[in-house]
Amino acid sequence: MQRFQILSKEQIEKIHEATLEMLEKTGVAFRYQPALEVLAKAGCKVEGETVFFPRKLVEEQVKKAPSQFTLHARNPEKNLTIGGDNMVFSPGYGAPFITDLDKGKRKGTMEDYENLTKLAGASPYQDLTGGILVEPNDVPYDRRHVEMVYACIKNSDKCFMGSSYGEKNAKDIVEMASILFGSEWDLVEKPALITLINSITPLIFDDRMLGALMEYARTGQAVVVTSLAMAGATSPATLAGTLVVQNAEVLSGIVLTQLIREGTPVVYGSASSVTEMSNGSLTIGAPEMAIIANVSAQIAKYYGLPCRGGGAITDTKVPDAQAGYESMMNLLMANASGINFVLHSAGILESYNVMSYEKFIIDDEICGMVKRIRKGLDINPDSLALDIISQVGPGGHFLDQEHTLINFRKEFYRPNLSNRVTFDEWKNNGSLQAMEIANKKFKTIIENYEAPELPADIDKDLRKYIEKMYGGTSAIS
Repeated sequence: MQRFQILSKEQIEKIHEATLEMLEKTGVAFRYQPALEVLAKAGCKVEGETVFFPRKLVEEQVKKAPSQFTLHARNPEKNLTIGGDNMVFSPGYGAPFITDLDKGKRKGTMEDYENLTKLAGASPYQDLTGGILVEPNDVPYDRRHVEMVYACIKNSDKCFMGSSYGEKNAKDIVEMASILFGSEWDLVEKPALITLINSITPLIFDDRMLGALMEYARTGQAVVVTSLAMAGATSPATLAGTLVVQNAEVLSGIVLTQLIREGTPVVYGSASSVTEMSNGSLTIGAPEMAIIANVSAQIAKYYGLPCRGGGAITDTKVPDAQAGYESMMNLLMANASGINFVLHSAGILESYNVMSYEKFIIDDEICGMVKRIRKGLDINPDSLALDIISQVGPGGHFLDQEHTLINFRKEFYRPNLSNRVTFDEWKNNGSLQAMEIANKKFKTIIENYEAPELPADIDKDLRKYIEKMYGGTSAIS
């Protein structure tokens, strides 16, 4: 598929050169002593918490990261290739709140989290179960990470995301992956986890993220090193300046991964956008975010790296028309740009703050449409259909042709949500709108969901690990 590119190669190289200058002269703060020690040993100048990166070191280390890698699921048919011309979807991440038509906006719970793992597991379009689908606020903070991962494992056989909340949490998740895959599985050679590592813009990594990054790098697991710069607030108001800040943060994180373990699978992550200057808040439904995502994909490809960006993201508070057009804009731009890892591909509302059951279903429909667009079309003698066109001739129709019966199922996208009936039929069926249909659908999916079987011995060992580390019994039945 042809990619849409906003900048020329020469313009990308100017961003690269400005980034290297910033890394050498301004530096990035690494607030974690073990990371400072690794970087100093590699030849970086370290003053307090600020690290200054030699140009040669950055360029050498970034080249060591793979251009693509395989992420392994417990069901091998659901393994994922990250990079190249591949695109994978993962649902919304990190929202503290959940909403639906029946109960409205409220704090997320473990029940909500488990419900979302079932929606992700049932979806034909979400490639991963996800990470922090919603914060389970009714579970103690120190054990949330293991309960969330256990829910992902229990309710789906797709790939899932690890915890980025510090070294200890990362070790827990690696241990749970080891239990799931067995002692004979080599996690270093066959990674099963991918984790979101966020910088703090401008130009900071904290101890929590660095501890997790270093543990995953040591064990060969994939990390998405992401910057969320807010143009006009935490980065310059110019998009070019924002891209330089983002690039410096992402590259410095990637350098650390390769110094810890050469060949660690990494994804170049962009979540940067602009500030709503009337109130100082982040806006993720802005066209500038789509522009930044596109250029970020170009930058990642310039370095030969997989990239993360886009998503079904919106600033609106309900799954309305604004949610639809902002989400489709960002998903289509991700597709056109060659984004490989699309986080927040279903369910997100209110600038990352809320997950919506109904929007999950609506976004999943959009993801299906985008995947159909991505599939394109085949040009061959059968698809050109000259014999059939000649046979039907002027004024005929193709409804009764065998060629139609053979081809329409594989050629046409069949919606699960979209309304394509006549007005009278729609009215007779209750005049339901998309939100109401989605409300019914998510309940039906959860009620009828059958999780893929998890071997009893593995299930027992996972529960035993959680109980050993955190006491009590698992919150998942």
